[in-house]
Amino acid sequence: MSWAHIRAVAGVDLRRLFQSKDYWIPLVMMASLFFVIIPFFVLSVISSLEQTQFVDQVTDIVGNLPESVNQAVQGDTPTARASYVVAVFLLAPIAIIVPLTISAAVGSNAIVGERERGTGEYLAHSPLTTSEIYVGKLISSLIPGYLATFVGFGIYAVVVNITVGPALGGWFFPTRGWIILILWVIPPFIAIALSIILRLSARVRSAAAAQQASSLVTLPVIILSYSVAAIVIASPGASGLWVGLIAWIVAIFMTIRGAQKLKRERLLGVAADV
Repeated sequence: MSWAHIRAVAGVDLRRLFQSKDYWIPLVMMASLFFVIIPFFVLSVISSLEQTQFVDQVTDIVGNLPESVNQAVQGDTPTARASYVVAVFLLAPIAIIVPLTISAAVGSNAIVGERERGTGEYLAHSPLTTSEIYVGKLISSLIPGYLATFVGFGIYAVVVNITVGPALGGWFFPTRGWIILILWVIPPFIAIALSIILRLSARVRSAAAAQQASSLVTLPVIILSYSVAAIVIASPGASGLWVGLIAWIVAIFMTIRGAQKLKRERLLGVAADV
């Protein structure tokens, strides 16, 4: 494969994506909601609470956590410890939901969209190999979701440190588990979901059908990756690195298989099962 060709395919898709307000404005709004608005509201409310039933319930949850996790919880007061648990553990799904949702929305339209725009014929008859087209589409679908996560995570870290940090003696976030999650674990999980979604995008007849199919794929991946995220954040040592390594191996394997399965007939919409 030629990486110059792959960059060309990804570059065209990314330029088209960021020039379309119908795509990126809703995506920015969703990322802002999950990474900024909801965390700021929830953490501000918890940090302002005194000893309440909610704080007591969170404290009980902390007490029932594994000893290694319980020892990692910071804070001298029940309110501070409750804020720490919510910020570090309970809000972890935002790091999974946002990138998968954004990348799935882009990837579901990646190949079937070419057919609907009439540009699939140009790709099918271009000197690009199907593997270059597939990998370029995967990269152009992965970048928006991960970029939103990376930027949103930085803002989320500021929100957490501003709202919870004063009760814990200063800035403490991101924790090691979150760093491993964002930099090492999330990217391969996005790639795994996209490798399935792109194959569906090549098979269905319309963008609407592709979006519905991608929703069915994204949900179990979100559930699985959320469970993995909880493990990585709770045990950010060797287990987190091993989980990420396994995810990378699966992602590379599924990407290779997906690239091998893409045929030019699917770009033209003349395959028997399209």
